[in-house]
Amino acid sequence: MNFQDAVKKCFTNYVGFSGRAARSEYWYWVLFVILGSLVLTYLSESLGSIFSLVVLLPGIAVGARRLHDIGKSGWWQLLGLIPLLGWAVLIYWAVQPSEGDNAFGSTPLLSN
Repeated sequence: MNFQDAVKKCFTNYVGFSGRAARSEYWYWVLFVILGSLVLTYLSESLGSIFSLVVLLPGIAVGARRLHDIGKSGWWQLLGLIPLLGWAVLIYWAVQPSEGDNAFGSTPLLSN
C-alpha cells in the first residue's frame, strides 16, 4: 500500500472500526497527520486545530484496525492515556507484523 492509497482508505473508512489495517496503512496515516499538522499549524494555528479535529476520528479508527491486525482489541488504544509507558507499548504493537488470519478477518494486504 502506498501513501496515497493509505490516506484515501483512512478517509473513506473513517468510522470503520472493524476489520484490519496493515502496518503500511497505519504508518502512512501517521506520517500524513504529522506532516499535515506541521504545515497547517505553521500557516495558521486555526488551520492546524481544524486539521486535528478532521483527522481525529479516522486516526482512532485506523489505530483500532491496526490493533486488530495483531489480534488485539481496539480498546487497547486507551493505553495512550498513560504517558510514556502506554505510548511505548502502543508503538511496539504498531510495528509488529500481521499475525495472519485471525478473528478480525484475513490479512489486510492479501484481501485488497
